[in-house]
Amino acid sequence: MKYHLAQLNISPLKEPIDSPLLSDFVSQLDEINALADAAEGFVWRLQGDEGNATAYNVFDNEMIIINMSVWESVESLRNYVYKTAHAAVMKQGNKWFGKLDRPQVVLWWIPAEHIPTPQEAKEKLAYLAKHGETKEAFTFKNIFERVKLD
Repeated sequence: MKYHLAQLNISPLKEPIDSPLLSDFVSQLDEINALADAAEGFVWRLQGDEGNATAYNVFDNEMIIINMSVWESVESLRNYVYKTAHAAVMKQGNKWFGKLDRPQVVLWWIPAEHIPTPQEAKEKLAYLAKHGETKEAFTFKNIFERVKLD
């Protein structure tokens, strides 16, 4: 069976998404999302009518925004996150986002034909918070390879 890598990251906003503080972040969303869409190994990302996922209220808190995507491999996601313009934007993240006392990023393997739901991603993040990194839910710090799933 072929697997893809799903990812969720959540970010607690310092101010509402339509505030002047967030305007610089919001103005870069289309460009950074287009960069993801064109990246090698990109498969899918969660998006609403506006072309991003900022309107999804998965955690019953409009101050927590999410980003979800699917990639062919850890390497393709890592390259996008750390070796493209995405990295430069995220270096500014402290201006826009706070921190949570729980994990904010989770990775997990999915069958290649599967598209994860926001609820599934929320459950994976909760699993990671409860159990730590396992083959079910992990981060870049401790990658569990696909072969370990079978």
